[in-house]
Amino acid sequence: MFVVLGIIQVFFSIVLIILILMHSGKDAGLSGAFGGSSGGGAFGGGSLVERNLNRWTVGFAVAFGLNTILMLKV
Repeated sequence: MFVVLGIIQVFFSIVLIILILMHSGKDAGLSGAFGGSSGGGAFGGGSLVERNLNRWTVGFAVAFGLNTILMLKV
């Protein structure tokens, strides 16, 4: 059981790192390297894309935290 939770934890952490790096920062840091521009782009302005990215990031962060607590209990 602990091994399965460990594998899930690694998956959550990798996805969470990718999602965080996709966010546009103050200076449009690393997200600019992946084509994430703050202006109008292929996604039509980006506000919906940013909201969805925020939702996915928070969802994976909560799942990561819950999995951590579950691993501590096992």
